[in-house]
Amino acid sequence: MESYLGVIVIVAVVALLAAGGLFLLLRPRRKAPPVKPPETLPIPEEKEQPPAAGEEREGGATTTLPPPAPPAEPMVVAPPTEVPPPSAGRMVRLRSRLARSQSTLGRGLLELLSRDRLDDEVWDEIEERLITADVGIAPTQVIVEELRTRVKVLGSRTPAEVRALLREQLLAQIDPNLDRTLHVQKHGERPAVVLVVGVNGTGKTTTTGKLARVLVGDGKKVMLGAADTFRAAAADQLQTWGERVGADTVRGPEGADPASVAFDAVAKGMEEHVDTVIVDTAGRLHTKTGLMDELGKVKRVIEKKATVDEVLLVLDATTGQNGMRQAQVFAEVVNITGIALTKLDGTAKGGIVISVQRELGVPVKLVGLGEGPDDLAPFDAEVFVDAILGE
Repeated sequence: MESYLGVIVIVAVVALLAAGGLFLLLRPRRKAPPVKPPETLPIPEEKEQPPAAGEEREGGATTTLPPPAPPAEPMVVAPPTEVPPPSAGRMVRLRSRLARSQSTLGRGLLELLSRDRLDDEVWDEIEERLITADVGIAPTQVIVEELRTRVKVLGSRTPAEVRALLREQLLAQIDPNLDRTLHVQKHGERPAVVLVVGVNGTGKTTTTGKLARVLVGDGKKVMLGAADTFRAAAADQLQTWGERVGADTVRGPEGADPASVAFDAVAKGMEEHVDTVIVDTAGRLHTKTGLMDELGKVKRVIEKKATVDEVLLVLDATTGQNGMRQAQVFAEVVNITGIALTKLDGTAKGGIVISVQRELGVPVKLVGLGEGPDDLAPFDAEVFVDAILGE
């Protein structure tokens, strides 16, 4: 009996398993969701690399180029040429500078002459004032004697009369009738030649450069000659002055023969049809006889080519009577035709204008009234005296 039940259980289990399998087979199947294909990322295009420095590609080939040239240096642009003011009216424009430095002399003399009583002591003081102003002994004596005579004739004196008396005497000694013309006019095809001489330290090279500005301002074409060959700085300085106003400078090597440089400057001036050639010479000491002889040689060599129209002696107005001795020595070597007084706006004594003209017998033609490039002015006797006396 038991074996019979076991068989029945086994059969039942097998039937259940068969029914379960049949159920699974007959059940409707779910469709599997479609499988998305994997995303395809865009492949970046390969960019062509730029050629390396010094390479060039053409049709896929690489060509090696020579290294690039270094950058060109920037061009040096010359400064614009300056146009200086004309010479006319320069001293009037600079009159205030002169008045500031010289008015002490004028005020002192006017105060003394305005005293109620002019005894010998007062006249001695007037004489002392004039002498210390570098007027010189002989001119001072003339001025004092004339003033004493005129005061006696006048009797009473108003301030205006005193000023007029002193102005008259100072002008008489300076002599406004002297010919102060600068001889810088061209002679046909030949330029005028100006020789500038003087002792070291008087401002000779600077005066030469400023004179070039004066002439260019008056519409003249100028050539400069750097015949001071013993100082390279002098030639450099003169060339700088010339470049600022468009004037060429003829120079030689350091230590070259000054006479040769001066001759070349005049020759080139003739070739280029300039109006005026200005030759700067060495600032030779007046005690050096050999150097003074050389100055004479410079003048003689120039005259083989052209006439020397002006010989300007540059004097430092602050040197007083020492300047007088210098002037006399130079006058013995070359024929001085005019004086250029520098530093007249500083500590100079204005009376040197009177004494230097009296000693040399030549007029003061130019005066330096400052350190600016256009502070050189043609001398005007009346403007000078009025500046000393004040308004």
